[in-house]
Amino acid sequence: MAADVVNLRQFRKAKARSERETAAEQNRITYGRTKAEKSLTQAQNDKAARDHAQGRIDKLDQE
Repeated sequence: MAADVVNLRQFRKAKARSERETAAEQNRITYGRTKAEKSLTQAQNDKAARDHAQGRIDKLDQE
């Protein structure tokens, strides 16, 4: 009935390392895009907005 001996200092360091790696992975996803990828996304969004505006039907004011 002997339990495994755990070094708490090593456990805390391993846990902190794991949390930092998780945060780093999230930051890579959020901020890790190249300038070319950002400009491509912006161009696609602009084109979609233009296409949407072209299909708009303006009603004439009837007096």
